[in-house]
Amino acid sequence: MSSPLPSPQEKRTYIQQMFSRIASHYDLMNRLISFGMDNMWREKAVEVLHPDDAGRYLDIGAGTGDLSLEIRYRAADATIIALDLTQEMVSVGRRKTNQTGILWVVADAQALPFENGIFSGIISGYLLRNVTDITQTLKEQWRVLIPGGQTVSLDTTPPGRNALLPFLYVYYRWIIPMLGLFVSGDVEAYTYLPESTRRHNTAEILALTLAEAGFQSPRFTKLMLGTMAIHTACKPVD
Repeated sequence: MSSPLPSPQEKRTYIQQMFSRIASHYDLMNRLISFGMDNMWREKAVEVLHPDDAGRYLDIGAGTGDLSLEIRYRAADATIIALDLTQEMVSVGRRKTNQTGILWVVADAQALPFENGIFSGIISGYLLRNVTDITQTLKEQWRVLIPGGQTVSLDTTPPGRNALLPFLYVYYRWIIPMLGLFVSGDVEAYTYLPESTRRHNTAEILALTLAEAGFQSPRFTKLMLGTMAIHTACKPVD
């Protein structure tokens, strides 16, 4: 049960169409394929961001808004903007975050529609493996952050070799696509998503990419048997 990844030229359109199809099942599938642990990972990512009431925060690739809601829970008076490429995801997110004061924008993470240096912090969940150009995406984040501002990325990462690798292979290649078929009716999307994890940059390479994009002190923590990572780095003050 496999399908080739889209070419770089096709990827943006492919991602937009795929998430449009699965938007209504996105939250349920996240709970199922993570064994209910995805909310805990988001909590950890927002802990790293450490938002405060006076800050302005951007959630990029916001999906249905779970990270934005976690920021709101921790910083009741912060300004929060949730941005996603897919109108259908934004529509679900707006309904879910109604009356929370979270602002929603449909835009591309590689061309953010904001002025330079206006955000205290940026967070993303499962964004970087789905963009066409990771370096450009990170440079845009650097551009819109204030000096000293922090970026945090929660994303899957290719698992290293360990005793559980055969199980992970079966889980990615067969179980997740079958769940996708039964729950959302979209086996293609849930074949792409595990394969994109396998082809994504390792946590170590992504930390180097953050540094190449101009960020300072990149670091990461691995979770879930090394299949998930939280990266963070800061825009230099000088």
